[in-house]
Amino acid sequence: MTSHDRPTTDADADLDASAGPSTAPPGTDEPGAADRQVTEAALFEAFGGVRGMVETVAPGLLFVTIFTINKDLHLAAIAALAVSLVLAAARLIRRDTVKHAFGGVFGVAFGVVFAMMTGNAKDFYLPGMLYTLGLALAYMITTVAGVPLIGLILGPVFKENLSWRTRNPGRKKAYAKASWAWGLILFAKCAILFPLYWWADTTQLGWVLIALKIPPFLLAVYLTWVFLAKAPAPIDVFAEMEAKEQAEKEAEERRRGEYPDLASEAGAEGTDEQPRRARHRR
Repeated sequence: MTSHDRPTTDADADLDASAGPSTAPPGTDEPGAADRQVTEAALFEAFGGVRGMVETVAPGLLFVTIFTINKDLHLAAIAALAVSLVLAAARLIRRDTVKHAFGGVFGVAFGVVFAMMTGNAKDFYLPGMLYTLGLALAYMITTVAGVPLIGLILGPVFKENLSWRTRNPGRKKAYAKASWAWGLILFAKCAILFPLYWWADTTQLGWVLIALKIPPFLLAVYLTWVFLAKAPAPIDVFAEMEAKEQAEKEAEERRRGEYPDLASEAGAEGTDEQPRRARHRR
């Protein structure tokens, strides 16, 4: 992800908020276009991109395919777990980010264990469904509490951490809108899946779940991009800290340059103090 060239101050944030988003097309040097590119890169990094979607879909797709063909719960579960492990190993070998792959491994492992314990193939999907419901509630509850979850997720990616809470109200509003979008989309997905868990068979539930893996996710990511593209630029708190440290260093160097005698006297006093301390100990 590309970082900003300089830290954004409160005045800059107010100026960005009053100016509004730029309408420059992608690829230009306009600040709005640069901010949109940063937003796209951050979302791609945070949510895993195409490979992350493959790692999310592949284990469940393999499970429902095998179970549809031969109704063998053990074979389908082992195959799903095996493919998730292979995907995680591929990331390790390439030294890529493994959080998405390992998230898939743990999700599949919970599903396999649960299905094996109950003997019901539909229970392979239940942990993931409960996780989706919990995530939907988390998005909405944190937004009501004034700390939208999507801001907590994307803040470190944009190098702004929690600065948006108190210093960038326009960005906090965008994070709130995005969190509501994620929460409502995931809740709608659960409203479809949980009735099917009770009324449909394993094959029907599995194929519907696969069909609902990517489209709601893409819709939520797109809405997040729309809200953030119109929001003020993030405040790069890391760049601010580096600039502050650099300014303090330069100020110290100027002070030493303007008062060289003070520095030399301080050094001499430190040198004389050591023999006095030695005599005192004796």
